[in-house]
Amino acid sequence: MAPPQVHHDSLNAKFTGIETQCDGISVNHFRGLKYASIPARFERAQPVNGFNGRVVDTSRFGPRCPQVDIDVRHLLRIPEVFVIEQEPEDEFECLTVDITCPPDTANRGNLPVLVWIHGGSQIMTFCSAASKICDPTKLVADSIKSGQPFIFVSINYRLNIFSFGDGGETNLAIKDQRLGLDWVRKNIGGFGGSPDNITLSGESAGAVYVHAHLITGPPVKRAVLASGSLYLSSPLPVERGNGLIKALEAKVQEHGESSLRKASVPALLQALKESNVNTMWIQEDDELKGWETRIEQADEVMIGDAEYESVIWRNGIETFDGETIAAAFEQDKTWGRTLRKMYHVVPDRPTACKLGALDLVNDARYTLPVELISDKLNAAGKRVYKYVVDQPNPWQASSRSHHAVDLLFLFGGIDLSFNSAADAVGHEMRSRWIQFVASGSPWSIEKRFAFGPVGECKEISETQFAARRRVEHLKTLREAGIGVYLPIIFALTAGKISLLN
Repeated sequence: MAPPQVHHDSLNAKFTGIETQCDGISVNHFRGLKYASIPARFERAQPVNGFNGRVVDTSRFGPRCPQVDIDVRHLLRIPEVFVIEQEPEDEFECLTVDITCPPDTANRGNLPVLVWIHGGSQIMTFCSAASKICDPTKLVADSIKSGQPFIFVSINYRLNIFSFGDGGETNLAIKDQRLGLDWVRKNIGGFGGSPDNITLSGESAGAVYVHAHLITGPPVKRAVLASGSLYLSSPLPVERGNGLIKALEAKVQEHGESSLRKASVPALLQALKESNVNTMWIQEDDELKGWETRIEQADEVMIGDAEYESVIWRNGIETFDGETIAAAFEQDKTWGRTLRKMYHVVPDRPTACKLGALDLVNDARYTLPVELISDKLNAAGKRVYKYVVDQPNPWQASSRSHHAVDLLFLFGGIDLSFNSAADAVGHEMRSRWIQFVASGSPWSIEKRFAFGPVGECKEISETQFAARRRVEHLKTLREAGIGVYLPIIFALTAGKISLLN
């Protein structure tokens, strides 16, 4: 069988991809399309506008940004027999898009487009399509099967210090992604997609970036914020970033390198590892000023969280004793004691203290932002679809419905048929996402949707929601304000996050 090809006029190229089968459905893939070039380390990328009439092989994934290797199987509880192949890395060739689409889409035209921004604490690629875990084949195949086909595009971008920079250009990941989005708008028509019907989506750090793009524009039709927003990782002062840059510069100099800009890639990664840099952040700039009150530029937004998002701080918070945790709460003289008691933080009860700290982080970083963003969008006349993910990990139910477990359900990249409840949630989640991308209502806007537990997926009332989340705690946090609870959270979580929980 001849490989799928797309003759793209505006890019002046012929792209040759590959075709795969999923449940008897043919799906085409065009991988590793370069959307921008990086002229030098820490410099702003420049768009790729054409290929000079070449035949471009897009049958293989492009290289990812260099990163410290983190085994994503830990957090997702994926059995050790599941092998994830090492992915190639190149700091200058990592700005690519991967397109997964129905066959012959170039001749159909105007299909909806789902753009995906991956997560990974802004330091690594958490679950790529190459790893199989977030392979969008099943999602696109299900869209074809349902008669609502769409095109899936994932954007690869710079990470960790390669994105953070050395004090010159900042927020290079956002700038890379914006170039990727511009590329999709200009060129997806050649693959059969509609540039006016884009759903921008991401999970965890990917959702943080999606939120940033919704604030800064340009507008998109729809957006999905899955387990993340700017409330999870809000822009921080440049001075804090300069402190990190100075520390990393000193570390590479210990290894005989002159500077971050001139250091070898292995030296940079070693510095990140030795400095225990397990997350990074967006740096403050004029574009994002006042983001909390600015309206997200999308007509419709799907937003939700999992039941146990704060698991990624568990091992870190476990290192604290009860008195240290209680002291973090008590630093606020007005609200500290109220919050401490509400979360059952008692100095001589270390286990209860650790659980209470994790509950506060979960509520303030994930659950409350769903409400804050939804209320703002509703007031602006936007349509908001709220959901909860309560289905536990397919292999280890005692790990609960933890951070990133929804990736297993949504993509179905790993066969979940051994667990009928998890498999059912996966089918339902893909169905609801497909309806949303296709301009339908995934569920009643007056209700929330619950994915799980026990494989049950249904609309739930606010009373039922209150049985699944700490609604009264959210009310108190709203009243106290972010200026009260954020310093407590910083005291509890600084340097404590890990994707190896």
